[in-house]
Amino acid sequence: MKPLAAMFAGGPNRWLRLTRVRIISQIVFFVLFVLAVWATWTSRLGGFPVSGLLELDPLVMLSTVLATGYVYKFLGWGLIVVAITFLFGRVFCNWICPYGTLHQLVGWLFDNRPGPQRIDQNRYHRTQYIKYSILIVFLVMSAMGALQIGLLDPIVMMYRAMTTFFSPLTDTAVGHLAGAVEDMGGGAMFLDSLKFAPGVESRIFVGSFWIGAIFLFFVLMNLWKPRFFCRFVCPLGALLGVIASKSVFRINRIVDKCTDCDLCLLRCEGASDPQSLVRQAECFSCMNCIDDCPEDALEFTMFRQDKKQVLPFPDMSRRQLVFAGALGLVAAPALRNNGLVNDENFSAKMIRPPGSVEEAEFLERCIKCDQCINACPTNVLQPATLAEGGIEAVWTPVMNFHIAHCQLKCNLCSEVCPTGAIRRISVAEKLGEGPYAEQGPVRLGTAFIDTTRCLPWANQVPCVVCEEVCPVAPKAIQTHDEETRDVFGQMVVLNKPFIVPDLCIGCGICEAECPVQDQPAVYVTAVGESRSKNRRLLLRSRTPERPI
Repeated sequence: MKPLAAMFAGGPNRWLRLTRVRIISQIVFFVLFVLAVWATWTSRLGGFPVSGLLELDPLVMLSTVLATGYVYKFLGWGLIVVAITFLFGRVFCNWICPYGTLHQLVGWLFDNRPGPQRIDQNRYHRTQYIKYSILIVFLVMSAMGALQIGLLDPIVMMYRAMTTFFSPLTDTAVGHLAGAVEDMGGGAMFLDSLKFAPGVESRIFVGSFWIGAIFLFFVLMNLWKPRFFCRFVCPLGALLGVIASKSVFRINRIVDKCTDCDLCLLRCEGASDPQSLVRQAECFSCMNCIDDCPEDALEFTMFRQDKKQVLPFPDMSRRQLVFAGALGLVAAPALRNNGLVNDENFSAKMIRPPGSVEEAEFLERCIKCDQCINACPTNVLQPATLAEGGIEAVWTPVMNFHIAHCQLKCNLCSEVCPTGAIRRISVAEKLGEGPYAEQGPVRLGTAFIDTTRCLPWANQVPCVVCEEVCPVAPKAIQTHDEETRDVFGQMVVLNKPFIVPDLCIGCGICEAECPVQDQPAVYVTAVGESRSKNRRLLLRSRTPERPI
């Protein structure tokens, strides 16, 4: 039987080569990824598997299992990638992963180095073990309840960067184009429908500059070292490399045919040394070396494998392994002891989306993919900064009521969460209606009035905005009226607002609509949120209409 690559490498039609099939695969999966992000919008969701690529990520599956003790819903699909890797090696890295495709594209477009220099750049470097150290650190932290794999997981990075950085830029460009078309008398409805957030003038995301900067930094590092992120940093690639060490198919070098020309290194994506002892854990199965070999001395096969010409396992010493494990053991409690997760000193601004589980469990599940942020129709969900929850919570979703509010009958964030950090809830459960009437509505926090900034309280200016926009019934913001003579000698009736905490659900519309825009006179904090019994404001509700 012929080796798998040999079936495609020969013949007059170069398009039948495996490298051509790989390029088609990369294009297809990259387009599918962009479509998934594009479809994560209120008017498009419709049951599409918009988080499918995250659910196929075996590192997301493994880290959440270590953190929670079980496989959540569709994360078991990651076993498909594990099986593919066991059969064909790290094909995910160079056939499926959209971030890997982006790295390879940038390298292909801008790598103008001469042949000998490219060959030297694609030789294996001993520091490629660093990605295995990063993997161990993250997995040890996950096992201790500090899930931080989303910081460097390539699929998560792609979702997060597309949501907070690239889609707003794209929508802005499309919006300007649509405006120009309208100015010329044309219709712009079709162009608006192409936007990631159609019908929205613009979306802003706090901290998106740094998300985009880190993302682009790793992409631009390809100009210095080809596939820098994939070779030296990627924890998902490290996990797949460990599995690929025992893959059934692999690159096999036929020593009798090899002339040691090193041409196989010209386009070696993984720096896996195909010209020598093939480093099986580093090989991306890109098939470039097979194309470039003038002697047909390389094949991708499960037969006639020369075991003397391969180094199957990652190049990592026992000392490096122990050090990485010890670093993970120290890092997890160091993050948790920062003191912003526990109920004794929780962050007042750590207001989570409706349906979120208790904070410690939330941080065991959330991978910082920001799918919930992408699905949010009002733009109230934002990536957390260091100010809200410290390093452990950075880029997890929080509500920023300075920007917008949580719509009363929206549950989209719970529909797209792939890990259960935001459990799936119905609108009826969110509002505490029907079968959920006894447990009451989901409370995100509680509103308060700053009487030193409130117009009626502090400035003798009539204002009832917060009371008017309060969506619950009976209203959680009520007023007591006071007739007084203002500083100009005119009689005015001041409707001084106060909060009824028994009725408040913390939706934030009062803060979002307050006319005191810089520091709203009415603000919401996380106290009283229903996901934590220890953060209650009231021991019991004073009205059966809003049980606590």
